[in-house]
Amino acid sequence: MDLSSASLRVLCQIAESGSFTAAAAQLGYTQSAVSRQAIALERSAGATLFERRTDGVRLTPPGLTLLRHARTILESVDAAGRDLTGEAPRTELVRLGLVPSAGPVVLPAALARLARTAPRVQVNTREGTTPGLVRALRGGSIDLAVLTSRPPHRPPDGESPRLHLTTVEDVELLVAASATGVFAGRTSVHADELVDVPWIASPSSSAEPLLGVWPGLPGRARVVHSARDWLTKLHLVAVDCGVTTVPEGFAQVAPPGLVFLRVEGAPPEIRRVLVARLPGTATPPVTAVTRAIASTRL
Repeated sequence: MDLSSASLRVLCQIAESGSFTAAAAQLGYTQSAVSRQAIALERSAGATLFERRTDGVRLTPPGLTLLRHARTILESVDAAGRDLTGEAPRTELVRLGLVPSAGPVVLPAALARLARTAPRVQVNTREGTTPGLVRALRGGSIDLAVLTSRPPHRPPDGESPRLHLTTVEDVELLVAASATGVFAGRTSVHADELVDVPWIASPSSSAEPLLGVWPGLPGRARVVHSARDWLTKLHLVAVDCGVTTVPEGFAQVAPPGLVFLRVEGAPPEIRRVLVARLPGTATPPVTAVTRAIASTRL
């Protein structure tokens, strides 16, 4: 089997991006060039590596097997390059992905703890949705991911082998509202009262849901502002432009002018915060970052 490092990088990027078109955009190639590389990889491997579907591309079991070896090969190639140029890092890098709701609370506390407990570990971060971060883990472009799940807490994807998951904690969702609005002075709200209120929500899809409107709200919610950035959403809430759904821990980092309400008349909405990595023995830097995250509380 004759495989180049360039073709293995294409394999990893397709696994992460979930489509030939998105992989091409990330690599700076044309879509047809990536498709040709994929075909050449399959020909060289003598197996079907990619499952071409209407919603994108997924790796087949042989593709996942090759992906595991590709990551090891590419890490060795990169290490060799650093050694040859004398640029071997003095720190140990961990690439961490997080869902946006984990950033304001989990990340600062974890990095502060890590600076005390493992100062040689450097963490690079990126945000993404749970499906996107899972693809990045499988593709080898990140080492760890902070994800969330809802009951019944199924595995974050159906691929094999399953990801290794460490539970950080279960967090209750609340509704954030203006301290001077219709819910001023209150600590709870009935679900029926939320049906007609204006909402501030993140754009989402069935494949990549994001927080905003209360889950399970009957009817069609009236979303008046759409924003991905949490600071934008919370400041809009503070000036009474609408309400939004937040994890409980946001009360400690939110701007002034907000109240946080538990929802009555409906089952509690719980989200589990997880740290995910590929299966197998974790490196000491990955273990150190996992422990730092697990020690935080939302």
